[in-house]
Amino acid sequence: MAADLSEDITELKALLSRATRPHVKSLISSEIQTLEKVASTSAAQNEGKATLLHTSKAVPEVRYTTISSFSWDQDVEKLKIYISLQGASEDKVNVEFKSRTFELKVHDVEGKNYRLCVPCLCKAIAPEKCKIIVKSTRITVILKKLDKGTWQDLHGKEDKLKPKLDDKEPMSGLMQLMKNMYDEGDDEMKRNIAKAYSEAREGKTPGMKQF
Repeated sequence: MAADLSEDITELKALLSRATRPHVKSLISSEIQTLEKVASTSAAQNEGKATLLHTSKAVPEVRYTTISSFSWDQDVEKLKIYISLQGASEDKVNVEFKSRTFELKVHDVEGKNYRLCVPCLCKAIAPEKCKIIVKSTRITVILKKLDKGTWQDLHGKEDKLKPKLDDKEPMSGLMQLMKNMYDEGDDEMKRNIAKAYSEAREGKTPGMKQF
């Protein structure tokens, strides 16, 4: 198409140079201008398509691995979610809080992207007062409760993505929670947890495992 237009314009210009009558020159000049506009429009459209194609190839779709393993605890004012992830840093973490949901995204950790989303929390939170703490081996999401009290679960009843309990390892979540509490607790907390673990080893607290 572009090549044909260029050849037509060239031939018309050659005819224009040989024409002698004013009316004929006017007709040829008008046709040349028309074809030049068509050629210019076609070139612009092709350039736009090429730019769009290049942009599509340059921005690949971002894929995420769902974070399915985490633990959490709470007090009457806030709830903490603990995510073990080696290699995380603040510049790689994005989080969005809303009144009944939050979404956490972690990018480029050993070549992978991770995502944790709770579409419907058990109760409302105060988004502006929520925050995250990022360490090299763990991310802690701190949800500030809108109303003081105890949540029966992290997920609301209508949350379709609420995970099912693993009947084979019913104590795994508890042990992970105790480990997190031990890592972040004060000396008294650590003594109490160490005592509980010691009693578990002696058989006084059945069901508990080493953490």
